Amino acid sequence: MTDTAQNNKRIAKNTLLLYARMLFLMVISLYTSRVILNTLGVEDYGINNVVSGFIGMLGFLSGSLGAASSRFITYDLGIGDMPTMKRTFGNIVTIHLLLAVIILILGETIGLWFVLNKLQIPENRMTAALWVYQFSIFSFMLSIVSVPYNATIIAHERMKAFAYISIVDALLKLLIVYLLVVIPYDKLIIYAILFFCIQVFDRVVYGVYCYRHFEETKTKLAFNKKLFKEIFSFAVWTMNGNLAVIGYTQGINVLLNMFFGPIVNAARGVAVQVQTVVQNFCNNFQMALNPQLTKSYAQNDLEHMQQLLKVSSKFSFFLLYIISLPLMLEAPLVLKWWLGIIPEHTVNFLRLILCSSMLIALSNPLIVSVHATGKIKKFQAIEGTMLLCIVPIAYVLLKFFDIRPEYVFCVHIIVEILTQYVRVRIILPMISMKCIDYFKEVIVPIIKVIIITPILPLIAYHYINQSVITFFLICFISVISVLVGVYYWGCLKSEREFIINKIRQKISKRNG
Repeated sequence: MTDTAQNNKRIAKNTLLLYARMLFLMVISLYTSRVILNTLGVEDYGINNVVSGFIGMLGFLSGSLGAASSRFITYDLGIGDMPTMKRTFGNIVTIHLLLAVIILILGETIGLWFVLNKLQIPENRMTAALWVYQFSIFSFMLSIVSVPYNATIIAHERMKAFAYISIVDALLKLLIVYLLVVIPYDKLIIYAILFFCIQVFDRVVYGVYCYRHFEETKTKLAFNKKLFKEIFSFAVWTMNGNLAVIGYTQGINVLLNMFFGPIVNAARGVAVQVQTVVQNFCNNFQMALNPQLTKSYAQNDLEHMQQLLKVSSKFSFFLLYIISLPLMLEAPLVLKWWLGIIPEHTVNFLRLILCSSMLIALSNPLIVSVHATGKIKKFQAIEGTMLLCIVPIAYVLLKFFDIRPEYVFCVHIIVEILTQYVRVRIILPMISMKCIDYFKEVIVPIIKVIIITPILPLIAYHYINQSVITFFLICFISVISVLVGVYYWGCLKSEREFIINKIRQKISKRNG
């Protein structure tokens, strides 16, 4: 079996494992979200969302170093030099420990001042909010220290371990829901403490697993001036992009709190919860492919890398779209069944956030590709600057034009579309790929599918009375419409032939 065939087989196996994990996590996540919302109440749910999310704004630091860690670990693994891998891992762990200390200092000074003076929190809930804030800092520090170990598991493509640990994590969160209901104390404080305990558990398990299975993790803390400089240089240039991501997630969350209060934060929190579940459908697919993108570049196999980029971009979008279309149509009914309580604006937030999620899914393979090259200065300077504009534009519109909160997410979508065009123009020449090929094989099929496939589901939605039976009918029509559209207008001829051959092989095996 050729290396390419082995890699494809590994990708397929890892994708299936991650999807099995995702389905399990999805059920638990949807259930726990409902119970937590009803147990905490809309106001406390919104407070938790904005306060814990605020410390998450410092994630632009961890996100930058996390991207650098993943790139350097995966690249060294592609080359296969163990002494280099050990040196890299030791330096990366040292860097993340230093970052955790920096987060603690910033959180207890500037961050604490902002929470006390700028966020809209009812006076009678300020004590609980401060408990949430402190444990959010500790949880965030632990997640930072775990980054090198998570990156190592993914680089080695050990998705089975990643899936099992995540499942245990989800079961513990299910236990939190039970304890939250039975413990007779302030529910918001209890939730923050129990969530922190899970972070401690995750940190220990990831560390033990990596130490037992990956030789490069059996090393001491290290400091190599040259390597530190390389990693920090990479991280600094990715910081602009990660700061932008924090801006259009947690930054928007803070803006909504400042102008509309915690009730709107609760609406966004619910919408993001659904978005996270849906996004996992393409995240798992991308997680299985991303290490191969970096390894292909490290081995100078640009043709294979280009093919992976096109496949990952296009089918990541389609995986999200096939779920998002019926969910956007039936959002009111789904949210009513799921939550019972639907905070105002939640339906519109969900529909808009799902649109932006599909655009982000399309961009992720390009970002992984440019990280693989290491040539990120120009890309990060331009991409990050464009995405950073989302927050100031939204602030001006909220401050001076008194817009509805939904328009904040519209700003994100418009800027994301413009940024995607710039990504393509900058990144593809770096991997010797023609932009016209990307537009023909990725963008054009996507445009065809999203224009044609919603027609029948929209007709059914507007002309059929809402009920349980018609809900499933509309979902069925949406899924079939997208599947047919993807096959005829989304796939290239070679891809359709591949699908047909795979189906024939499965049928032959069963009949044989």
